[in-house]
Amino acid sequence: MKPKRLPPGATIGILGNGQLGRMTALAAARLGFRTHCFGPEKDSPAEQVSTEATLGDYRDRAALAKFFDACDVVTYEFENIPVEAVAAVAKAGHAPLYPSAKVLATCQDRILEKSFLNRIGVATAPWMRVNSPAALARAVARIGRPCVLKTARMGYDGKGQIMIGPRASLDAAYAILKGTEGILEGFVDFRMEISVVVARGRAGTACYVPVENRHKHHILDVTLAPARISKALSRKAEALAIKIATKLDLVGVLAVEMFVTRDGRIRVNELAPRPHNSGHWTIDACPASQFDQICRAIAGLPLGDPARHSDARMKNLIGDDVDAVPKLLADPRAILHLYGKAEARPGRKMGHVTYLKKKSRG
Repeated sequence: MKPKRLPPGATIGILGNGQLGRMTALAAARLGFRTHCFGPEKDSPAEQVSTEATLGDYRDRAALAKFFDACDVVTYEFENIPVEAVAAVAKAGHAPLYPSAKVLATCQDRILEKSFLNRIGVATAPWMRVNSPAALARAVARIGRPCVLKTARMGYDGKGQIMIGPRASLDAAYAILKGTEGILEGFVDFRMEISVVVARGRAGTACYVPVENRHKHHILDVTLAPARISKALSRKAEALAIKIATKLDLVGVLAVEMFVTRDGRIRVNELAPRPHNSGHWTIDACPASQFDQICRAIAGLPLGDPARHSDARMKNLIGDDVDAVPKLLADPRAILHLYGKAEARPGRKMGHVTYLKKKSRG
């Protein structure tokens, strides 16, 4: 279903009240929309800048229905929300949800996600479903070591996964699943991790240039735009992202995380059907950011221009990195974005800083 064109002053609902919701709300305000966020945390990043905020549990269908009724359209800032409750409310004649509950269900479950990708001809790492210690043993025997065991659901920033090396105990590895279903993936010997953010709306798609992602302790540390890959590989990565978004019948924004192997092939790793950390550079380096695009897409408006006017380096501020804010503010090159979080904790994303430079050729 194509989204209805919304007039200025309409309300965009955001499930989730973290930093992605915050930046979506700021983009929505520039386009003349009101925002209403829903989530369990008080004084959250999104609540601080939204027109309205509801504190509630994602499993509370009555609260969700009331929230949907207060909005003209609803989106989400992260995919680890109970899809059954959201889908039931979205189907009951309340405000429409974009991306759809079907997209959410596919992307929040690694088994469904990998099955979908392989079904449409997109290459991934070899994988097998794991639902018992015996199934893990069979999967390791078939895929080989090293390999990676992941929970099927609720994993992010390295949580819910473990590397299985040559001498690792399978019993110890299986314990991370905590009785839930999992997935075993073959280890990809990659040269680089890249991602592509693509927006899809009423009138087609808009794709950002592939970017290079560098992680520290399984959390994104630095994004370089554009990625240091050939034009041919860049075009292939963009084409894959557009294909995936089209096959999903996406309305909104999708981040496609990929591995570039040492022999120059691409393997898709994960999908995120919402704005993505690796797309934060677009706020400062593109005419329309990923947050502008999701507001435009779900409001039935034409998409903006994704072409970068500058190359960019985006650095996450994790935990105590935020102590460097005075120094960053003294640097005229640094474009600082803080998320309004009161307490810095290890692994917590407190903000990011972007540096721009003259656009490279290509």
